[in-house]
Amino acid sequence: MASENRIAGKITTLRESLGLSVEELAERSSCDATTILALESGEVAPSLTPLIKLTRALGVRLGTLLDDETELGPIVTRRDQAEAVTRIKSLETSSDAGVLDFFSLASGKASRHMEPFLIDVQPAAAGEHKLSSHEGEEFLYVIDGALEVEYGKSTHTLEAGDSIYYDSIVPHQVRSAGEGPARILAVVYAPA
Repeated sequence: MASENRIAGKITTLRESLGLSVEELAERSSCDATTILALESGEVAPSLTPLIKLTRALGVRLGTLLDDETELGPIVTRRDQAEAVTRIKSLETSSDAGVLDFFSLASGKASRHMEPFLIDVQPAAAGEHKLSSHEGEEFLYVIDGALEVEYGKSTHTLEAGDSIYYDSIVPHQVRSAGEGPARILAVVYAPA
C-alpha cells in the first residue's frame, strides 16, 4: 500500500504544480475525473493504462511516478534482491486477468525510458477478458510457468524461455495460462 500512496501523492503534487484541477487533468488525459480522484486518494491501486495517460498529460515519464530515488549511474539489482525492490501491487486494478504483482528492477534510475519489471501473474477466472491498450511497446519473457497473451484478435501461449514483443496500442491482456502463477520479465516502453 505504501507504493500506491507514494504514487497517489506524486500524481497530486504534479497536478497541483501545473495548476490543474482534477477536471482539467481529466480532460487533458482522457481519464475519468472519478478515476483520478480515486488514484489521488489512494482508494484504488493504479493500473498501467491510466498511469500512462496521466504521465503524458502531466508531461513526465512513467518512471517519475514509480521512482523512489533518482540515480544517474547504472542500477544493479542482484538475483537475491529482486523480491526486495519496489513492489507495485496489481498495476492492472481494473483487469480481470488475475492479480499482477510488479517488482520494479530500475526504480532508482533517473531519466529512464523503459520500465523493467519482474511480474508474478496469478491465475485469472475463466470467461471473457477485458483488453487494455496504451501507447508504447512491451517485451515479455517467461521465466517460470505459462503465460497467455491476448493481442488483438489472436491469443499466444508462452512457456518458460518464450518471449513476445508487441505494440501496446493494440488491445491486449496478459494472464497466467495454467492453474498456477507465471513469473515474467517485462520491459515496458511508454513514450513521454
